[in-house]
Amino acid sequence: MAERLDGKRIAFLLMDGVEQVEFTEPWEALERAGAALELVSPTEGTVLGFHGVDKADTFDVDRDVADASATDYDALVLPGGVVNADHLRMDEHAVRFVREFFEGHKPVAAICHAPWILIDAGVARGRSLTSYPSLATDLRNAGADWSDEEVVVDQGLVTSRRPDDLPAFIAKTIEEIAEGEHAGQTA
Repeated sequence: MAERLDGKRIAFLLMDGVEQVEFTEPWEALERAGAALELVSPTEGTVLGFHGVDKADTFDVDRDVADASATDYDALVLPGGVVNADHLRMDEHAVRFVREFFEGHKPVAAICHAPWILIDAGVARGRSLTSYPSLATDLRNAGADWSDEEVVVDQGLVTSRRPDDLPAFIAKTIEEIAEGEHAGQTA
């Protein structure tokens, strides 16, 4: 039987340029597991998904990241997409929001280019993780132990490389959220 996440509140942090499948597949899986989900963004109204470089669907924003706090959630999911990830890491509220999850020892799941924001949030040093391969040097330079694996789990931090890794990413994300807070998940 699949793990249930009933009563768990999960934030998805994203903005225009998100790799759509890295948002929609985890969202649908967590929703099926019973979690309450919110799309948090620095963008007002809607965000635009992409399939690679092609525009895709729009999604309604539930909460402005400037008004969001990690204390309102049990976990955070960071979908990828180059544009999404690059712009999020430049938003001070998004960076603060991510850091709060680590300070609260809460699970965080990041795929593809999303681990970029972990550098700006100051939480990559000493962590074992993976990402889209082009981020390897950035993450190593920030003090992370980067490896080229389908999924890496480090004390509540789940990371994966690309859309092909989504099945493993989703399974480990659900598992880490079900386990709850992790003492080793620190800022």
